[in-house]
Parts: sequence; C-alpha cells; structure tokens
Amino acid sequence: MILRATLEPVELPVPEPGPGEVLVRVHAAGVNFFEVLMRADRYAVTPDLPMFPGVEVAGTIERAGTGADPSLFGRRVGVPLFAIGRGSGGYAEFVAVDGGAVVLLPDALCFAAAAALMVQGLSALHLLRRSPAKNKNVLVSAAAGGVGSLLVQLARRDGAKMVIAAASSDEKRGLALSLGTDHAVDYTAPGWQEDVKRLTGGLGADIIHETVGGAFSKAALDALAPCGELVLAAMGRFGLGAADVEDMLDDNQSIKGFSLLPLLTSQGVREDLAELFELAAAGALTVIDGGRFPLHQAAEAHRAIEGRRAVGKVVLVP
Repeated sequence: MILRATLEPVELPVPEPGPGEVLVRVHAAGVNFFEVLMRADRYAVTPDLPMFPGVEVAGTIERAGTGADPSLFGRRVGVPLFAIGRGSGGYAEFVAVDGGAVVLLPDALCFAAAAALMVQGLSALHLLRRSPAKNKNVLVSAAAGGVGSLLVQLARRDGAKMVIAAASSDEKRGLALSLGTDHAVDYTAPGWQEDVKRLTGGLGADIIHETVGGAFSKAALDALAPCGELVLAAMGRFGLGAADVEDMLDDNQSIKGFSLLPLLTSQGVREDLAELFELAAAGALTVIDGGRFPLHQAAEAHRAIEGRRAVGKVVLVP
C-alpha cells in the first residue's frame, strides 16, 4: 500500500530476511486512527511519500535468516513494529523483522485479537500505570473504541470504584456496559457532565481518560472532580485554553499528558504483550472485533474509522 491522497495496492517482491531476521506472513494488520489522520495530513508528523502504513501485525514465521532462532519457524507471533523503531510497513502480506522482536501467541488467541492488543492494549495498560484506577471514579471517553474498550476492562481489574463509559451512540454505550462498566453516558448530549456528577455523588470523575480531543477536552472539565486528573491522550488535539487551565489550578486539578512510545522498553513490551495475550486467551479480557477488511480495501477500513462507524479494533486481513 502506498500513502498518497488515497491508499493504493502495489505489488512488491517478498522481502528477504537478513541476518538474525525472520520472515512473517501477515494474517492480521492493525489499523489505527493516527494512520487515518496521517493519510489526511492531519497528524503531528507528516511522512515522506510514498510510504507503507501499518505498525502492528500478527502472523506466522515462514522463514528464518542466518543467525535467527530456527525453532521460530512456523510459530504464531505478534510483531509490534512501532516498538522496534518501525513506523510503517505493516499493511503487507509479508514483513521481515528481527527475530528477537516477535512475541509468541497463545494457541487460543486469534491473529486479529493479537493485533488489537498491541498499540491499543499497551496504551490502555500504560494509561492505568500512569494513573492507577484503584478506589477512583474513572471516566473513559470513546469507550467502545480500540483503546477505550480495553481500558474500561483493565480499570475494573485495577480496582476502580466506578467506571463510567462515555460513548456517542446507544450501540456503543451498550457495548461498553457489556464489558463491565458501571454506567454509560452520551457525551454528545447537552448536560452529560451533570449525569457524571449525579452518578458520583455530585463530585465528578477522579480521572478522565480523554482520547477524543477537540471540544470534548474543554467539555470534560465540567465532569472532573476537585483534585481530579485529566489525562490527555488525543495526540495534541485537545481544546483547552489558558483560562481553562487557570480554572483547573483553582480546583487543584491536574493535566497529565500521555504518549506511548517514550514509555516502552524492548523487554517491557515483550512482557506486557505476553500478559495481555494471556488475559485475552483466557477470556479475562475481551477484544472487540471492529471489522476485518481485505488488504486491498485498506482505504475502506480508513473510511470506517474516520466516519466513526467502527467499534473495537479494525484490522486488515491479507
């Protein structure tokens, strides 16, 4: 796939694994919202063209290069390309990567679920590590999305006093409730913040995980408790002004930024993904299938995400 104004399929030779590398046949490639923004030149980083999107894949190892572990041949693996300095290349039938970068998949975990647990799963995990949910009232925006649907479940496991899902449709709110949230509110409805305050005894949420951006950032402040924490994970798209920050300081509230990549280490990624994979394989963490598209329909997958038609994780299936 080449990134221009649109995504176009192209034919290229199968990559040859170099020393220490393995060749992975891709069975699922994750599609992320930041890739949609990047394609439309609305992201913080504008890549040189042409480029091949995709930062997370799952598949089977077809061949091992010189010096790679031969026992990896045929194994089912996840490959977090973003965590090894590869910001592209996943929308493909094959990828060649360092053999030490792959993470083995449990037999009970499908490839699509594995792809969903990389960017989104690690984001949800690290959001909670940065802002522990134990004994807190937690509000999760976009709660039916890839990150949100995992975050509400992990917050519950982390001992949150109350988990409130914010989502834009009955279907999405119903999905969030099915995942174990205590309550769901429509953040597109006027006065939704009062619903949050009512549910929390008039106080508001102790922690708000803000992944929507824009006007929602400012609106969320009315649902934040005194001494509460607004966690901004919308990649610079928040809509707060100086006056909003001053009001937060008056209420002893805080803003916490979130960026995944600086939090990752090679060993930590492997351990965290192994934990997430095992939770999902055991049924302790539900991964929502947001739709599967053939590789040549990558543009349609982007449109589904951009149009907010998708819930959970969208993947490409070569």
